[in-house]
Amino acid sequence: MTMQATTRKMKKSFTLTPEAVAFLGETRQRRQAASDSEALDLLLRELMLEARRQQLEAATKEYYDTASDQELAEQREWAEQTAPAMWIGIPE
Repeated sequence: MTMQATTRKMKKSFTLTPEAVAFLGETRQRRQAASDSEALDLLLRELMLEARRQQLEAATKEYYDTASDQELAEQREWAEQTAPAMWIGIPE
């Protein structure tokens, strides 16, 4: 039983274009999903993860765009101090 099979789900009804239905069927086969519903759930989860990634990326960009020179200097110093320890054994 997949993780999705054990998760509580809600029944919904949607009307889709023939192209969307075909894409869903292709996705179901490619992903070896048990049903069109599972394939749709997988696609929506990917979209949600991508949206979250974009939100985090935007928040990170905003932070660095608005950070003071002092904050950036402190982060640069921290990175320089920790970087050598992180890359032990990797030739320069």
